[in-house]
Amino acid sequence: MTIQQAQTDVDNWIKTVGVRYFNELTNLGILMEEVGELSRLMVRKYGEQSFKASDEGKELADEMADVLWVLICLANQTGVDLTTALENNFRKKSIRDGERHKGNEKLL
Repeated sequence: MTIQQAQTDVDNWIKTVGVRYFNELTNLGILMEEVGELSRLMVRKYGEQSFKASDEGKELADEMADVLWVLICLANQTGVDLTTALENNFRKKSIRDGERHKGNEKLL
């Protein structure tokens, strides 16, 4: 699935199953909630916190997909083509950081 196809599929799902998009600020709040859920799981899996019973059955892939879903909703609502945005972001990072990380002793 391409990013463009994901944007189209999410839009179709929202308009048929989901009825309509939540407004942009509601979706921003939902995005923050989803990022928090991903963070909680990452901290427990890779950090020092222990798992709780409420964490059982949670999967990183599913939490990441939840974040991506809401991000795609926001992109659709605001007219952002994520393919173009990501391509532009690669160019920006390549220009800005093309040599920067190679000289970082912390990464060696």
